[in-house]
Amino acid sequence: MIPSTIIPFLSTRFNHQATQFRAVSIDTRTLKAGDLYIPLVANRNGHLFIDKAIENGAQAALWNKNEPLPSSLPPGFQLYMVEDTLKALQKMAENYRAMVNPIVIAITGSNGKTTTKDLVEAVLSLEAVTYKTQGNFNNHIGLPLTILAMPLDCQYLILEMGMSGFGEIELLSTIAKPNQAIVTNIGESHMEQLGSREGIAKAKMEIISGLVLDGHVYMDADEALLKPYWNEQSKLIGFDSKLATAIKDLKMTEDGYTFTFEGHNYFLPILGKHNVKNAAYAIALASELGFDSEQIQSGLASVQITGMRLEKTRGPFGELVINDAYNASPTSVKAAIETIKEMPSFEKKILVIGDLYELGKDEETLHRQLASSITHPITAIVWVGELMKWMYDEWQKSYYDENIQAFYFQKKEEAAHTIYSLTDESSVVLFKASRGMKLEELISAYQQEGKEG
Repeated sequence: MIPSTIIPFLSTRFNHQATQFRAVSIDTRTLKAGDLYIPLVANRNGHLFIDKAIENGAQAALWNKNEPLPSSLPPGFQLYMVEDTLKALQKMAENYRAMVNPIVIAITGSNGKTTTKDLVEAVLSLEAVTYKTQGNFNNHIGLPLTILAMPLDCQYLILEMGMSGFGEIELLSTIAKPNQAIVTNIGESHMEQLGSREGIAKAKMEIISGLVLDGHVYMDADEALLKPYWNEQSKLIGFDSKLATAIKDLKMTEDGYTFTFEGHNYFLPILGKHNVKNAAYAIALASELGFDSEQIQSGLASVQITGMRLEKTRGPFGELVINDAYNASPTSVKAAIETIKEMPSFEKKILVIGDLYELGKDEETLHRQLASSITHPITAIVWVGELMKWMYDEWQKSYYDENIQAFYFQKKEEAAHTIYSLTDESSVVLFKASRGMKLEELISAYQQEGKEG
């Protein structure tokens, strides 16, 4: 329940008496009876939909003081006048966070923040009431809504923080005031807006803006760009054996990894060496919060990863299909390719790689640089998309290997039959591309070839 006392209103339509709302809503299509409606001014002005909000059961609404008042409202329907409905939403979240007072864990990074969020939640939720960011609600609107959706008895609140430019994570951190923070890595996403990987690192480290005084930042010690930000609040985690918190004894199976961290042995049932580091963030954080290694391993074993992140399914021949098509950057593509190379017991290792977006002025160079990753034991690669022509051309020119079957298709729809023809029961097939490519559609099309054949 959301108390009206957290609303930063200037005045009300009637005399204000403290009340409670079932939840807050910014969308009349999903609003439910008892909700507080918050009309935002974005692509469409939410104030124009007040009648629909009331029809769907809104109990009250915020109202921008500069918007004209509705000509008719039901008797007793309360409007809370505010300077700006978006800023009021953000302030409400800040006030509610202070009222509930959970331990807040903030997570950012170019890649891996959603998987890390899922890993942290899997561990902490075994022992306490935990709430985490749902879907991609990780921006200046989604994060406040996430905070306001947590239950009153929430003990751990796990917030994913995304951004596309400078100042965005600073705002989110100031609202959330995290007790602990994680920076998973620094990639190339949003290079277009931030200019360089150094700029991306600077933007990600804005997460410390609201960090409480005794909080820690768990960060990638293998990333040189983060070294300027190391201080007494830093908890450094990586594969460098010189680290006190190094990940050791890493061994891969088809089902995941075994490894040693901080003197304890763990098994992670997820593919991808980079996800072992994400798990180490979760382990270190949980240990700091008082969890023992058995509790942590129980959480890791039960983790449910958000879809299309090295998600394993089976294809028409029983082959292993790895759907990593939620998003991609050069860093995550290299990591995914290395994962396939390391996987034991597969005669055929097939890659389906699609375009990478938001790479800015260096997009051609970054695509071409990926060509060096296509080496033995990869047996076949299918490039799809207009931008992947760069990687295909570079591989043909500089890294060609007659033992690797290679195909390029400008349109992903054209590739389905070729992928089907390459596979058999001894294959593992990786699908990886930026979200805009919707590569899961190609997975469905190639699997449909098997049904029709």
